[in-house]
Amino acid sequence: MSHEQRQMTEAELRALEEDFDPEARFRTVLRPVAILSGVILFFLSIYHFYTAGFGIPRATTHRGLHMGVSLFVIFLSFSAFAGGREKTTGFVLFGLPVLDWFFAIGAAVSAFYVPWIYDQLAFRIGNPLPLDLIMGTVLLVTLLEAVRRSMGWPLPLIALLFIGYAYFGQSMPGIFVHPGADWSGIVNHLYLSSQGIYGTALGVIATYVFHFVLFGVMAQRIGLGQLFIDLATALTGRFSGGPAKVSVVSSALLGSISGSSIANTVTTGALTIPAMIKIGFKRHFAAAVEAASSTGGQITPPVMGAVAFLMVEYLGIPLRTILIAAIVPAFMHFFGVLVQVHLEAKRLGIRGLRKEELPNAVKVIRERWLAMMPLILLVWLLMSGRTPFLAAFWAITACIVVYAIQRIMASGVSGGAKEFAAGIYEGFVAGAKSSLAVTAAAALVGVVIGVVTLTGIGFKIAFMVTSVAQQWAASTHGFLTFLPFEVFTVQTLALLFTLLMTAVVCILMGCGIPTTANYIIMVAVAAPVLGMMNVEPIVAHFFVFYYGVLADVTPPVALAAYAASGIAGANAFKAGNTAFRLSMGKALVPFMFVFSPSLLLVTQGFTWGAFVLAFSGAVLGIVALSAAITNWLIGPLLKIERVLLPIAALLMIAPELVSTLLGAAILGLVVLRQTLAMRNQTATE
Repeated sequence: MSHEQRQMTEAELRALEEDFDPEARFRTVLRPVAILSGVILFFLSIYHFYTAGFGIPRATTHRGLHMGVSLFVIFLSFSAFAGGREKTTGFVLFGLPVLDWFFAIGAAVSAFYVPWIYDQLAFRIGNPLPLDLIMGTVLLVTLLEAVRRSMGWPLPLIALLFIGYAYFGQSMPGIFVHPGADWSGIVNHLYLSSQGIYGTALGVIATYVFHFVLFGVMAQRIGLGQLFIDLATALTGRFSGGPAKVSVVSSALLGSISGSSIANTVTTGALTIPAMIKIGFKRHFAAAVEAASSTGGQITPPVMGAVAFLMVEYLGIPLRTILIAAIVPAFMHFFGVLVQVHLEAKRLGIRGLRKEELPNAVKVIRERWLAMMPLILLVWLLMSGRTPFLAAFWAITACIVVYAIQRIMASGVSGGAKEFAAGIYEGFVAGAKSSLAVTAAAALVGVVIGVVTLTGIGFKIAFMVTSVAQQWAASTHGFLTFLPFEVFTVQTLALLFTLLMTAVVCILMGCGIPTTANYIIMVAVAAPVLGMMNVEPIVAHFFVFYYGVLADVTPPVALAAYAASGIAGANAFKAGNTAFRLSMGKALVPFMFVFSPSLLLVTQGFTWGAFVLAFSGAVLGIVALSAAITNWLIGPLLKIERVLLPIAALLMIAPELVSTLLGAAILGLVVLRQTLAMRNQTATE
């Protein structure tokens, strides 16, 4: 492939990412605006890099500065119209509509206003001045518009619905009625207090997430992403369906430094999807494998998008605990996809890659081991108990050092210094640019959280859901009385129905808003529901997080699957359906760790005996379900076996010992029947 062809391909991939990821749809601007935006973003990264290593200022000041600068650049970088179309009429300044400059300045000033009057807030909260109300209104309006431009309509509409609920509370029906709040009270709570826009969500983005996004960008710049892809190819490419397994393993490795499903899909899919099609996989299946694998990046330690850091704040536990808890569920997701890929390859008789098509793992590590050092340093610092932002500081520093060494070795001291300076500037700008949309979303989600705390709607929803679940559980348990033994108790059924309703809402919410925003909202609304069912807090948080991630491969808005289908030239909806099928392991995993909390390794009452039993049941359950979906285990399945295996899977992930043993017995009988059938067939031949 020539250099020109490679550049064209990369441009096409960037365009594809922009098509399916609203956060990447930056508009083309004139050079003065591009320079202004670039310089601002570079210094925003410098500010965060410095504060990570040398201390963060007062929380409100830090959050306000980060939000104000981000909102200012959003209005310069994102068009008011889809696809970056600009109106040709009206006043323009440096190529941008004057209205955009007003929005940018208004957003920045209103964001900086609260830190400016911070020392007077103790006397203003509850009794805002007219100027406070004006500034709060300006920030709410510009925040809604910033999120609409960078992420689309769904999240702003949800925020508006919540604001409307707060304002018209007295007119709400039944259980949802509340005294209501006037506009002054709403602005006071959402703008001047720490319960709204300047709350935990924005704080986590400004304090933790920005640093890890910057680390991910710099790690990619030193070649860590390509190293992961080459290692995965060397280790798994020779097995049946090789490129598909490379897709799963490389996406898992790349996911450890990238929290974006779509970026992961485009990065690894550019190489793995054509290879999968070449050896015989159908186009929609190749796209689905990449999409299902790439969504696992958000649940893979140590980065996990922004959610791991939000859990730290919400649960008040160390990041190390969150990362340990995420290990087994992440493994289960990738194991589930890998099993289906393997069975599909065996069913179709698809080969692996030939020896000459594979890189040498030893050679890859020997030549590029230096790129792995920043990630190893990051994991070591996090596991040793260092603060996340300090760990990120040293990891970014390590990336800078490695990049300097790489440039000097490639181009000498003089040329390397120029390339190094340009690369660091571009990396810092790209890192800050990648955080713009998530910053605006986190601030707007603060509005939703503020309304929840202002009105108490979270507990009202929790009461309603648990009441319905208890009624369904009692009816279902009565229907099952014909069985000679009790498989599920009423309490277990009530929890199951509660989880099912919560999962459906998480997926529906995730169809229109990013995972981080979905998680924050669902924690405020759904976590109290699970808490009333005696689900441990860390388990409840992981449950809503996993089902929010699943929305990326759940039609009709399966963005990761649609991006992959663009690379594969496949039917997008068919690819989305197949990706959801491949992600059924991820769909089962949250139910597994709710009923068997020991899978998270850090829950109360953890024992290794309970973990081994739960882990074994989970692995066997995923194998049974994957076989039923693929219609292949050791050989093709009988129709009755395709019915029995999903039942066996559900029984094995249930907490009761009787149901687990019953499910294992069903799976064992199917394996035995297939083994005997294969032996008979071999003897006949």
